[in-house]
Amino acid sequence: MLSLFRTFFHIGLFTIGGGYAMIPLIEAKVVDEKQWMSREELLDLMAVAQSCPGVFAVNIAIFIGYKLKKTSGAFLAALGCILPSFLIILAIALFFHQFQDNIWVARAFRGIRPCVVALIAAPTFRMAQTAEINRYNIWIPVLSAFLIWMFGVSPIWVIAAAGLGGFLYGKYVKS
Repeated sequence: MLSLFRTFFHIGLFTIGGGYAMIPLIEAKVVDEKQWMSREELLDLMAVAQSCPGVFAVNIAIFIGYKLKKTSGAFLAALGCILPSFLIILAIALFFHQFQDNIWVARAFRGIRPCVVALIAAPTFRMAQTAEINRYNIWIPVLSAFLIWMFGVSPIWVIAAAGLGGFLYGKYVKS
């Protein structure tokens, strides 16, 4: 139980950029280091966590914690994930007025932005490989992203259409 809390506390402590930037650390800790689950199981949990309301990082921590230690594991994993951010924001709030106009702080945050993009992009490509996205089905995520970005289609409709399409494909085409 303590290992679960420490793992997610470490992930929460050393991640800048939100839940999606945590994916590489979660994967490294949960799959590679601790071997609590396979990459495929993690991919499935991430899909569920993305479709649930709430913060992605907390959702994935809750799901992993619950899978390992039921309710108490879910609570400790979520607490471990949330606590570092809370403490950091509390410290920043206490001292923000002293350095809010500092040019070095502004430059540091500008430098962090591209790193956050890379932290989000790297696991996206790994997840695409695990999900077996290839030249025959690459049009599905590309079209989905285009519909959401260009036409403002709700992601809920895209997910519903993808689910229906997958069901129909499995029922009529694949069989």
